[in-house]
Amino acid sequence: MSFFKFFFSFLIFIIYVLSHAQSEVKPKFGFKAGVNLSNVNTKTPDEENILTGYHVGVFGKIPINEVIAIQMEAVYTTKGAKLTYHNSVVDGTAKFNLNYIEVPILLVVNFTPHINIHVGPYVAYLTDGKVTNEGDVTLFDFENNIDTDHYNKWDAGIITGLGVDFDAFSLGVRYNYGLTVVGKEDTYNAWTYTFPDGKNNVLSLYLSLALN
Repeated sequence: MSFFKFFFSFLIFIIYVLSHAQSEVKPKFGFKAGVNLSNVNTKTPDEENILTGYHVGVFGKIPINEVIAIQMEAVYTTKGAKLTYHNSVVDGTAKFNLNYIEVPILLVVNFTPHINIHVGPYVAYLTDGKVTNEGDVTLFDFENNIDTDHYNKWDAGIITGLGVDFDAFSLGVRYNYGLTVVGKEDTYNAWTYTFPDGKNNVLSLYLSLALN
């Protein structure tokens, strides 16, 4: 079974559970935003490749009982990586920016009225991206939009996190572990390659605000 079949099977299961749920705790709906620290995890990952970005979106948290809830989200999120280089001609930093619409479906387990963990799958769709270069020699500086046809449009993976809830707002930390290779396999002069040959990984800090 592919991950996407698993995701939609999980979604159907969640809808079934919600349709039979009975809880005195009211659902919450609102906005969320935060900071992303992203990387494209290759065979030789490097912490210096971490790219700072952001995410912003909406959420709905529906309780099953006082301990368990389901949280669904739709967020615009940045991913990607950077590369700092040094050579005899120029020193600089290249940034590989990828932008997605991401939909997580999370199981939230409350250890206390204020502290919880959450885990679940996500799927994301690549909307656009840019590759930029900034060096100490401006002749080599550029900013180009990527051709999304050369990349896998769909990303998927697992989210784990820890949250702290208050009456009107929540804050927390999450890790998105990608399971889909970012680049597509391509051929150039009989040479087959995949770029980037890695998967999205994102550590994020977030703040959410309930509107009800």
